[in-house]
Amino acid sequence: MPAMQQQLIELRALAARAQNRRTETGIPRVAMVQGAIPEHELAAVYDPMVNLILQGGKTITVGAQTLDYDPATYFVMSVDLPAAGTVRAAADGSPYLAVALSLDAGVLASLLAELPNPAVAANEARAFSVATVTPELLDAWVRLLRLMDHPADVPALAPAFEREILYRVLRGPMGWMLRDIATPDTALARVNRVIQRIRREFAQPLHVEDLAGDAAMSVSAFHRHFKAVTALSPLQYQKQLRLLQARQLLIAAGRSVTAAAHEVGYESPTQFSREYGRAFGLPPAKDAARIVAGIKARAAG
Repeated sequence: MPAMQQQLIELRALAARAQNRRTETGIPRVAMVQGAIPEHELAAVYDPMVNLILQGGKTITVGAQTLDYDPATYFVMSVDLPAAGTVRAAADGSPYLAVALSLDAGVLASLLAELPNPAVAANEARAFSVATVTPELLDAWVRLLRLMDHPADVPALAPAFEREILYRVLRGPMGWMLRDIATPDTALARVNRVIQRIRREFAQPLHVEDLAGDAAMSVSAFHRHFKAVTALSPLQYQKQLRLLQARQLLIAAGRSVTAAAHEVGYESPTQFSREYGRAFGLPPAKDAARIVAGIKARAAG
């Protein structure tokens, strides 16, 4: 049996204990998931990560960009991005399985300092992409997930295996992406600083001129780089954050449509409802009621 097939079989067995929601592994920054995931949970702000599909497949959409990946590929996201996704079972009906490693800036910077030959930046600055998995990368994942059965070994061994996974990614076709996000003066790192401000202040009025100043770029250069990185304009990014947060307020906190609209920065509930409907396919109240009913049905089942 080919090495990669054996590695995938073992990884699937290890990850099969996951639930159909984010399931912690006991290993820092490592989580896994199994089975169908409700659409509203896949529409979210995704943290920087390396995501490996073990079974089935996933489609993720950021702005106008849509990427598909399966057990032959892995996905890297190097900045916080609002995105939507769908998952699917394998052709034989086996449930979707995936594991993810959240990126830690300190670990990444430490590793980069030790690499003698940094990866060469790609022509595009996009902060998310898919690449083909390798046996070496799968092997590092196998050794990391085996630690779930040996929790006493996690403090000593998990950091080494995490660094190896990041090393394999850094030496692969998307290594430039991780290098640039950890290098302060790159365009990607400067855009990321602005992203962090938008995340903090998403409910406040933001002006592109001020954001460009934060990035030490002209307005035109900033707009171009921001859209290259995120597949969104700065104001589209802010709007998606507002709508996603409003959806959580409607579902989890039981806010009224008007209250949710005002809390995320909309002056006009009518405009909010219009933009919400465009984003999620239903008016806010109907969308929230549909999701809550689905949550109750899952809990009862």
